[in-house]
Amino acid sequence: MGQRFYDTATGAIRDFTPINPGEVSIYYCGATVQGRPHVGHIRSAVVFDILVRWLEYAGYKVTLVRNVTDIDDKILSRSAESFERDFVASEDYPAEEPWWALAYRFENAFADAYAAVGVRRPTYEPRATGHIPEMQKIIQRLIDAGHAYQALDGSADVYFDVKSWPEYGALTRQSVDNMQDADDAPPRGKKDPRDFALWKSKQDSDPAGASWDSPWGEGRPGWHIECSAMATKYLGSHFDIHGGGLDLRFPHHENELAQSTAAGDHFANFWLHNGMVTYEGDKMSKSVGNTVSPEEMLSMARPGAVRYFLGQAHYRSQLDYHPSALQEANSALERIEAFQTRAAKLFDEPVSLGTVPDAFVTAMEDDLNVPEALAVLHATVRAGNSALDAQETEAVKQHLIQVNTMVEVLGLNSAEASDGSADTEAQRALEALVETQIAARAQARAERDWETADAIRDQLTAAGIVVEDGADGVTWSVADQT
Repeated sequence: MGQRFYDTATGAIRDFTPINPGEVSIYYCGATVQGRPHVGHIRSAVVFDILVRWLEYAGYKVTLVRNVTDIDDKILSRSAESFERDFVASEDYPAEEPWWALAYRFENAFADAYAAVGVRRPTYEPRATGHIPEMQKIIQRLIDAGHAYQALDGSADVYFDVKSWPEYGALTRQSVDNMQDADDAPPRGKKDPRDFALWKSKQDSDPAGASWDSPWGEGRPGWHIECSAMATKYLGSHFDIHGGGLDLRFPHHENELAQSTAAGDHFANFWLHNGMVTYEGDKMSKSVGNTVSPEEMLSMARPGAVRYFLGQAHYRSQLDYHPSALQEANSALERIEAFQTRAAKLFDEPVSLGTVPDAFVTAMEDDLNVPEALAVLHATVRAGNSALDAQETEAVKQHLIQVNTMVEVLGLNSAEASDGSADTEAQRALEALVETQIAARAQARAERDWETADAIRDQLTAAGIVVEDGADGVTWSVADQT
């Protein structure tokens, strides 16, 4: 069938053909590092990590760019709080922290969260502050083309003239007359309140180092121009896919598209947006108290289970968190791992990766349908367990190759690889001991020695090991001690 993706700009699923045969170029919006990552940030990273892994499996060379917005109103405001507020310093609010130090600290927090759930590093991860000249060049091109102007009040502010560009609103398919005012700068110097800032003049309250010289006066870039500059710097004026969270469609991505195309760039062929994360059906909100952070998730479940949860829904749909969600994800992952462990013992050498089932290919080619792909993965696990029970060694091997390869494509093994080596060695030792006991129990059951089989199970239970007999074979897990 070939790759097909839902394009936000056209509102339809389209056949995907890369600009350059065999190569795919992707830009997706990373963090504005004014605070710690929330679960929506990490879900988006997992979605695009799966996309890249799948495209690489399909034979493409992928160039992935994920930016870091390290200069922004919120970053400066939060840094100012650390200087001005009368409070006790904490990890989130250290006393007297410069804006650039705050941004770098939270950039590291994002990097740690990405790594914890097995999100691989992008090809390039540019910071906005390193691309001021590129931003200024695009702004000047817009001014020269009549699509941007210096503020009417004589300040150094520069705005995009939305009424000058007939295609403005194309991404979200709305009329400019029905749009809300841009709230990124006071309207005093604007022709139209919906015009958005490309360059923002330095304010007396701005901290040292937070402004740059420009043809229009000292200042700093607006939020939207940053991504246009970084995307085209690393991918060129025409690239394959631009992505990000659904909440970025307007105004951020709408403005990116308008300013880039008005400046003469073709920009992105496809726009992909992942859905939001909700809490029992409701929008997560700190004021309501129904939020859950990546750190909290990782304290409740191992990294692989957190990644399974974040990646299991279709990327365009809402992902709903509920108290048992991580436990359910962990149970699903354990069923996969239990087969891998049982099957691997039949072979002296590690089983290499190979190809995935045709049904898995069909699912992933159909707008990255991960839920259907997971269904194929679990069906293959069940078939593999049946082959194990029937002692069909060659069939077991083929199923194991497919399972291992699907797990690799979905990145379900990569999160576990980020664990510390000591923890990994302890886990391996535990697995060896428990599997020996389970094998002895299976032998006792085969010989109808129920007393011995029950005694082994009781010993495991007393040690905190939960053993379950199911259609997929015998699985075990460490009992929740909370």
